[in-house]
Amino acid sequence: MNASSRSLVKGKIALKHGAGGRAMRELIRDVILKGAAPATFEGLGPEAMDDGAALKVGDQWLVITTDSYVINPPFFPGGDIGRLAVCGTVNDLAMMGATEPLALTCAIIVEEGFARADLERVRDSIHNACREARAAIATGDTKVMGNGELDGIVLNTAGVAFTRRVVTDRALRPGDRIIVTGTIGDHGLAVMAHRHELGFDAQLRSDVAPLNALVAAALDAAPDGIVAMKDPTRGGLASALAEMAEKSGVGVVLDEAKIPVRDEVRAASELLGIDPLHAANEGKAVIGVRANAVDRVLTALRAHPLGRHAEAIGACVAERPGFVVLDTGFGRRLVTEPEGELLPRIC
Repeated sequence: MNASSRSLVKGKIALKHGAGGRAMRELIRDVILKGAAPATFEGLGPEAMDDGAALKVGDQWLVITTDSYVINPPFFPGGDIGRLAVCGTVNDLAMMGATEPLALTCAIIVEEGFARADLERVRDSIHNACREARAAIATGDTKVMGNGELDGIVLNTAGVAFTRRVVTDRALRPGDRIIVTGTIGDHGLAVMAHRHELGFDAQLRSDVAPLNALVAAALDAAPDGIVAMKDPTRGGLASALAEMAEKSGVGVVLDEAKIPVRDEVRAASELLGIDPLHAANEGKAVIGVRANAVDRVLTALRAHPLGRHAEAIGACVAERPGFVVLDTGFGRRLVTEPEGELLPRIC
């Protein structure tokens, strides 16, 4: 066990351990999974630390995922905690190739004094997002905590779906290309600006959206060409690519000029000193593609409303496995994962 892991075990949990980066992966590996009973199923389990688990059922795979949502504030430009919960769960399924959700669960934990009208607003958002994602809530749970025992509202969702081919986040090899399905940093900067009442001239909006139809179109266009996927939520594009590179044993070189960033997000990032590569996204996917499939995948993505700004932003190389390098056009620099949480409770 390294010094970082020893400190984690003996010390206390910090916000960085929920930031989606290396510290969180250490927490899961060295604490959460330690001493777990061996799996009794054939498939991909928690030790893979992917977007979900995959269980072999006959000639198909049953993909299962779960997540909890604690975002503050629960309502933000472009969405709310209800839409976020449905889309986040549907997207985790889609990142493993399971684009047709069989069912979702939803547990709602509400603080005493939470406005009934706000709860109804969250309910409506959940239903609307389910219709958009062609998904349905099959079961759930409701709890009420005392005033001061919870900060407003927390949602927990789970999802299940079948797929005939599981896509993991670890099958990249040198020569593969990296595609992002749209502009980055939208969600993180929108929530930060709204939470801190930052008065930017152009309103920032979250990109929260269900990606299953978009991903299905890409998979149909190049069924054997897509080899890895991940949604760049906490920790942003930087953390997603670092994890994919580390697991795959490749290096990743990004072309900065190709990375799509909205002008208003870029302006806010520069003002706040935040790298858009570190900001969370809730409606984008990172896709690893074989070189001969890039054009087919981009054509399919750009034909969908959520993929109009899709770009091939980099390539996998044999050098510096586990590292992400940004080519700025003037030189190259390492892209590091954020050490701490840029904005706690972002999802």
